Amino acid sequence: MVDAAIEDTGIDIALHLDHGANMDQVKLAIESGFTSVMFDGSHYDYEENVRLTKEVVEYAHSKGVVVEAELGKLAGVEDDVKVAGHEATYTDPTEAVDFVKRTGVDSLAIAIGTSHGAYKFKGEAKLDFDRLASITEKLEAEGIHNFPIVLHGASSVEPTFVEMCNEFGGEIAGAKGVPNEMLRKASSMAVCKINMDTDLRLSLTASIRKVLAQNPKEIDPRKYLGAGREAIEGLVQNKIKNVLGSSNSL
Repeated sequence: MVDAAIEDTGIDIALHLDHGANMDQVKLAIESGFTSVMFDGSHYDYEENVRLTKEVVEYAHSKGVVVEAELGKLAGVEDDVKVAGHEATYTDPTEAVDFVKRTGVDSLAIAIGTSHGAYKFKGEAKLDFDRLASITEKLEAEGIHNFPIVLHGASSVEPTFVEMCNEFGGEIAGAKGVPNEMLRKASSMAVCKINMDTDLRLSLTASIRKVLAQNPKEIDPRKYLGAGREAIEGLVQNKIKNVLGSSNSL
């Protein structure tokens, strides 16, 4: 399907494994044609994360595949891995430099206040941009220039879709994400990849709920899934053009 999409559009597409848990998953993804993999060793202690990530990097690079790793722990649940709020830890800038140098990783997901899921902040939204700046400054000081930083758990949890979901039978009151202006600021710094899966899930679910609520006799999946797909397309286009400023930047 991916090859067909590339041929049909003429656009290069990166097929990326998110949150690979072990070498077996990484190898399977690479053997299946993935061009990019993420190994998430953030739940291990620091030295074990370094060791395992380095093994993944060496294998992936031998196959011409790039690697993203993670340092620091985000609160929330992702791929059945749950991190309680009190267990979350921000990325240490000095460790980040050491980690990049020792593993040879191609990009690094850091923790500066984002979290997985739809309930990211109890109060005012806040990201530690000083920490982000410190990480990039220390990398630059070590001769590691323009190193790609990644943010996970960075959905905005768009109020429009929260309201739509709740209006048509959902129960996600109080959901709150990362404001678009913060994402714009992050993308203007060293952040080159921002994960926002919750936004995609929310837009799809809200749109499907609306179609089925307004058309209770509808049983054709093409009708309600089509509405969900269009909602995702619109959201992604808006993020690329108006939030992240990444149009035509490949």
